[in-house]
Amino acid sequence: MNHSAICQFTTAETSPSHDHPRADRRVDGNPLRTTWEHYARQGLSCGVWGCEVGSWNIRFADNRDEFFCVIEGRVRLHDGTGAVAEFGPGEAGVIPAGFAGRFEVVETVRKYFVVVDQTA
Repeated sequence: MNHSAICQFTTAETSPSHDHPRADRRVDGNPLRTTWEHYARQGLSCGVWGCEVGSWNIRFADNRDEFFCVIEGRVRLHDGTGAVAEFGPGEAGVIPAGFAGRFEVVETVRKYFVVVDQTA
């Protein structure tokens, strides 16, 4: 990865990585998750993330925040108090460090992501 060149996501030749939520975190389904990490450096990671319909419990580390913007599809974030935030195409949000709750993919989704690790 060339850190001195502009990173243009639409032309980046990034190989995707694939995974599924851990079995102990799954709530509904076993969705395939695909990540294209286009840029990573000193605690910053960004790219495109896609996922099939399903839901699982999440717990963000106390030092990691994520900004995201939905390209297509729809997701819901459920926090521990029962509050729900829903995001569709063009909508953005931040999952704060220490967040614990449930991530639900309502419609197959693709989103831009930027994760910042404050310890790096």
